[in-house]
Amino acid sequence: MRRLAFGGLLLAIAAVAPALSISGRSGALPQTYSDSGPEAQLMRVYQEIEKNRLDKALELTESLLRQHPNFRLGHLIKGDLLLARTRPISTLGNAANAPADRLADLREEAVARLKGHRQKPSANAVPRYLLQMQPDQKHAVVVDTQKARLYLYENDKGRPRFVADYYISHGKLGAEKVREGDKKTPVGVYHVTTSLPRQKLTDFYGSGAFPINYPNEWDKRQGRNGHGIWLHGTPSDTFSRPPKASDGCVVLANQDLDALAKNLQPGLTPVIISNEIEWLSLDDWQAERESLNKKLAEWRADWESRDTERFLRHYSKKFQSGKQGLAEFAQQKRQVNAGKEWIKVKTENLSMFRNPGKEELVVVTFEQDYRSNNLSNQMKKRQYWIREDGTWKIVYEGAA
Repeated sequence: MRRLAFGGLLLAIAAVAPALSISGRSGALPQTYSDSGPEAQLMRVYQEIEKNRLDKALELTESLLRQHPNFRLGHLIKGDLLLARTRPISTLGNAANAPADRLADLREEAVARLKGHRQKPSANAVPRYLLQMQPDQKHAVVVDTQKARLYLYENDKGRPRFVADYYISHGKLGAEKVREGDKKTPVGVYHVTTSLPRQKLTDFYGSGAFPINYPNEWDKRQGRNGHGIWLHGTPSDTFSRPPKASDGCVVLANQDLDALAKNLQPGLTPVIISNEIEWLSLDDWQAERESLNKKLAEWRADWESRDTERFLRHYSKKFQSGKQGLAEFAQQKRQVNAGKEWIKVKTENLSMFRNPGKEELVVVTFEQDYRSNNLSNQMKKRQYWIREDGTWKIVYEGAA
């Protein structure tokens, strides 16, 4: 059999960075992860091609297709390996009459899968966004649209620990959704709202779906609209879709969605969608987390002090909650606090997630127990803290 030139090309692309490495290893957690999907088998196929062992590569590809009969990329590779018996192959996808756009999609999927297989997160680095999970949030999901990858993190006594990753498809026109029908995936901090089983869905959504709360409070404030952004599976005749193939949803192979579903808690599991994940060493992550916790403690202490002007310094000049801007909010607080003899504020089940968008923004959610001489109440509150004039201030506050 003749040698295929595309094997070396794909291996070179996929070998850009075998694993993420960030300095600062204090208290690094064990690096454990699970591989789901065909990436490991694809890598072995390309390694055999690189060594010019094309019969072995074909054998491995046929084994892969027996496991995943609807895997179109696998069929493309098999076709190339068979074609190589009669003429040289210069690139992935040499089918004579195949549409150019379909071939380009499959090439992108091949590169994304191989990169995902090689570039596992390091044990001493965490996504910047996972500052603090509340105790009953067992897992968090972080999506990197540029890499077409979804990462699952476990809440390991307050620290996020990487446990699995999956190839995904996202919006046909990329990320940063702004309006209904723009075929983009939103970027921001969200959470799973509910679980929709296969029986309640058409075949298009595969083995199930998990809607998320797009648009969130910040999206609405920025004028972003649209609805129906889900994590969901693929039709029964499709193993996976190209990296950019959805109308805005995050799409996984059915076997991957089934594995992920076991770790999703409707109403609790955070889903952070980014263009490209920012990573922090554990030391930097801890420092950023402590800095935000300190600001929250100061906010609570200043509220309890009944020094209203000092309390209001924690709020951004751009603050808005419902129809209230900062001026209306400040007037109300001054009136309410004038009748207080004492105030006690307790916060529990705190979570903090940094927004991956362009704004320096942190989403803080907690259960608040407020008590005073003439009023007591409990609520679940959400605040958006923004960096303003070098310090963190509250730009939004409301019921969660």
